[in-house]
Amino acid sequence: MKPELDALATTLQGGEPLCASELHLALEDCRLRVRSNSAELLATLRGYFSHVVAAPARPDIDIIAIERAAPEPGVEFIDWQREPGKTGRKDSYADIPGGRLIRKVRTGMVFLQSAGPRIAAGPCQQYDNQLINFINSQYMTWLQHRGWLICHAAGLVYRGRCLGIAGFSGGGKSTLMLQLLDQKDVAYLTNDRLFIHAGDGPPLARGIPKLPRVNPGTIVHNPRLQPLIPAAQREHLLGLRSGELWKLEQKYDVDIARLYGPGRIVSEAPLGGFLILNWRRDSNAATAITPVDLATRPDLLAAVMKSPGPFYQHPDGTFQQDFAAFDHQAWLDVLQGVAVHEVTGRTDFNALAGRSLEDLLA
Repeated sequence: MKPELDALATTLQGGEPLCASELHLALEDCRLRVRSNSAELLATLRGYFSHVVAAPARPDIDIIAIERAAPEPGVEFIDWQREPGKTGRKDSYADIPGGRLIRKVRTGMVFLQSAGPRIAAGPCQQYDNQLINFINSQYMTWLQHRGWLICHAAGLVYRGRCLGIAGFSGGGKSTLMLQLLDQKDVAYLTNDRLFIHAGDGPPLARGIPKLPRVNPGTIVHNPRLQPLIPAAQREHLLGLRSGELWKLEQKYDVDIARLYGPGRIVSEAPLGGFLILNWRRDSNAATAITPVDLATRPDLLAAVMKSPGPFYQHPDGTFQQDFAAFDHQAWLDVLQGVAVHEVTGRTDFNALAGRSLEDLLA
């Protein structure tokens, strides 16, 4: 380990002893271990990842999560440029020999990313979602090193085949996906990060163990999700104008097993189709679904492709840069032969929920 990397790892851990207990996760053919100085934090993570918790085994990925005050590692951080449509400061980073530090601007959580130590440090219990994202980012890197491409899309599985649902920011892909889950033949694959890979037959789709996180606008109109908020709060939200309701940013985790029943989560399936939501809430046109060729629609392909983000370390040890260009052809090659449909007109979830999923899958 490089001296500076070793020193930062020691600084972030802050001399905290690790618990004897460990958390092991089985993510298809990847094994991941999480250790911590906090038994309470490990219990929280065990509950969240309950559907992929596994018996101890030699890990492919090792993560340490240190519950402590937000650290001050004494380096100069640079703001990570956000994607088009996103505003405000979210991540900042500092590259060091052999690694990268990422700091969450709002919470002060700090993460050490490297091919060696992978450490999360700060008020992890309070901001457990950021720790969960860090854990998932390690699996995401593992997948990309094996040729999987990341898509900014939700994914559901209908009768053994995956339908990816992409859209522009605020397009409602999570809302639609959760509404479609009311059908008994539909299972949950992923909410916001869908991975695709060319297979011997049809391409494959794989999800990450991340529960959907939704805003109040999604919850209040879906009876299945209404237990997530008190009845009085729901009545207040229903009294808001539609535009005000859908702008509210207050995330709630959707426990798929609790709300939809056991056995409703799968991790991988053949990719049968892609639905791209290009509709508008202020449109007066009827909702329409049209087959498209992504090779001739770079605007729609842009809604599918997703940057690996600041945590991604390439196999050669270098890190992803926020200005890096996409290799459009890589996504087009995997998606060749996959049925892709564009949704236009006014936003109407009921119209899509009533559409036969079989018609959208190749």
